[in-house]
Parts: sequence; structure tokens; C-alpha cells
Amino acid sequence: MRRLNPSEPAWCPGCGNYSILPTLDEAIDEVGIDRHRLVLVSGIGQAAKLPHYTKANVFNGLHGRALPPATAIKLANHELEVLITSGDGDMYGEGGNHFIHAIRRNIGVKCFVHNNQVYGLTKGQASPTSDEGMETKIQTHGVMARPLNPLALAIVEGASFVARSCAVTRDHLKEMMMAALKHDEGFVLLDILQHCPSFNRRNTAKWYRDHVKPVGDDHDPTDVHAALDLAMTWGEEIPIGVIYRSDRPSLEGRHPVLQEGTLVSRYEG
Repeated sequence: MRRLNPSEPAWCPGCGNYSILPTLDEAIDEVGIDRHRLVLVSGIGQAAKLPHYTKANVFNGLHGRALPPATAIKLANHELEVLITSGDGDMYGEGGNHFIHAIRRNIGVKCFVHNNQVYGLTKGQASPTSDEGMETKIQTHGVMARPLNPLALAIVEGASFVARSCAVTRDHLKEMMMAALKHDEGFVLLDILQHCPSFNRRNTAKWYRDHVKPVGDDHDPTDVHAALDLAMTWGEEIPIGVIYRSDRPSLEGRHPVLQEGTLVSRYEG
């Protein structure tokens, strides 16, 4: 694995994060993003540790609270590339309220969510995306709530770019990461399906290989109804690829105060 930071990752053996980390590094370099202008923002969780193992500016916040500081950073200096690395519990559970309203505002940040359908750091209870019926040490009778659908939610609330990939399909994952990083207007969501060998014995790496299927070339990502159909598809086939894309302008692009330049530039010197 290509290492930009000598720190030893504190992930379980076989964790999907081990493929997500080098894939992200490759995508950043191939897109040509200047790491001095890159800010990685995270909350708490296994996915949130990723910024510690690469090179960029980093803000590590509270559980479920990655989006507020990411929003503040982007509004203070909208010339920065702000990328959030978060888990499904961190972003869709504790951070669910922030997730909805950041999309509604269409703030221009990239949100990469490592979705392993379980709380891995806190030892395996169900997350908002756990399949109905999944048994855990806490949900001993199986999950009784319907799983949250982050893609459908993002589309309905007006995100500018919505995509899904999987940790076990590294070539496809890099393609989606690069597409997300190149999208330069508005809120970007990349939901990354990820196996957790320690606590999720249902959605294994093999299970994902057997179920994920790339979106066909005939899909029009600007068609909101077709995008919602794909977002709602989960079962024998799980579509991965660019699900939705729009040209909706970002919050920072519309804000009249920011048309005069970055906020930080007014206080330099």
C-alpha cells in the first residue's frame, strides 16, 4: 500500500478502509489536487481516522459533527478543497440533521462516507443503514427499523452530485472518487459500501462482490426520476456509479458577500 504518512493505521485486519485509503491517495494525485489547499475533515469513527494516515490539512471534530466545521472552512475560504471522510453512523446517524441541511444549502464540500452498515468503532451495534433483521449484540432480535437511504435523501434534497461505489471494487472506486473530486459545484456525496469483518458478518466482501453492479451507460444521471429508481434499488443487485448529477449552483457561489473574494483574504496583513 502506498503510504504518505508513516503512522500505523488502527484498523482491524481485513477492514475495507485499507483499500479506501490508498485509492483516495491515488485519486487525489491523479486529479492533481494541491495538498496544501486540501482540507480533510472528519468526526469520530473508524472512517474518521483516515485523515491521520495521509498528508493534507486536517480538522478532526466531534462524533457526527464533521459538516459544521467543513461548512465554516468552505465559507471562510472557498478556494480550498474541503473533503469529509466519515462513517455511516457518524454522518447518517449522529450527523443526520447536519447532513440534510448541508445538502439543502448545497455547500460545496465533498462528502465520502464509508458505509459498512454497522458502528465499527463502538463494537458493532446497528447503524442507520443496517439491513432490517440484522442481528447484533445490541439488536438481539434483529433490527426492526427500515434502513436509511442516503442516496435517495441526497437526491430529494438537491445535492449536486450523488454516487456510490464499493471498497472491494478498487478500480471503480477510484473512478468515482475522481469524478467526485472533479465536480466543482455544490454538495457531493460518495457513498462507499465497505465490509466490516469484525462486526458485520452479513454484508461481507464476498457479499458485496456478488451484489454490486455498475450502472449502465444508458443511465442519464440528470434525470431525477431515473436516479431515484436506482437509489431505491437494493437487493440482488445494488447499482454503483454516478447516480445523480445537476448544475445547481453552490451556496458559496450564490452568496453575494463571497463574490468579492474569500473572507480570509480581507483579514490578511
